[in-house]
Amino acid sequence: MSLNEIAFPLFLTFLAGLSTVTGSVLYFFHALSNRKFVGFFLGLSAGVMISISFIELLPYATKNVGYLYANIFFYFGIVVMALIDFLVPHQYLKEKIGQKDKNIDSRMLSTAVVITLGLIIHNFPEGMAVFLSSYSDTGLGIILALTIAIHNIPEGIAIATPIYQVTQSKRKAIKYAFVAGMAEPFGAIIAYLLLKPFLNQNILSYIFAVVAGVMVYISFDELLPACFRDEHGHNAILGITLGMMIVSISLLIL
Repeated sequence: MSLNEIAFPLFLTFLAGLSTVTGSVLYFFHALSNRKFVGFFLGLSAGVMISISFIELLPYATKNVGYLYANIFFYFGIVVMALIDFLVPHQYLKEKIGQKDKNIDSRMLSTAVVITLGLIIHNFPEGMAVFLSSYSDTGLGIILALTIAIHNIPEGIAIATPIYQVTQSKRKAIKYAFVAGMAEPFGAIIAYLLLKPFLNQNILSYIFAVVAGVMVYISFDELLPACFRDEHGHNAILGITLGMMIVSISLLIL
């Protein structure tokens, strides 16, 4: 595998990851960071992540490895994310994000921490998937990269929303969106260095199933509860529906 052969797949994963930053920047346009829009954007991300999981990733895994194994790895992803949520100490990241401010919204801060960690974890195998698919089939890689880039935009919004709410810092919101997004090219590099000789369509299907589980856990444990915390439930429902529509239209077009 030469440098020329991997340059384009790595470029695709970088662009897909960078769209997370695009989402975080878009969040600040036209006063969209107002509290009444928080539920909408969190709902938008939840709608995208749930749809991607159930109409793209899990069906792909089921088609290649069967219903049983796809669901085993799907629930494995949920369990792993739950264990990380409960066992990994979040205090350091909370201090880095919240600057130890006792007046911040602790629930929103917790949401920011879990969403950021969760999206870093799920962007890692996404980067592997884009890299490996584009290396074996350029057309497939481009389609997958565009699909992931589209749903990474509301993910960037989902990261920026709670972080900005608790810090009022645009720089921090964009920085953590960048960190989460760059997990994708990092995953591609790991795939290139370590996993390429062992990966095939079945292993990729297992990865997709785990990613689906991680995204569903994030959506149901953090995004959906957070988007209904304020008295803007209709905005949240609108965001969820629009997020699902974005995925459906993107898959239809791409």
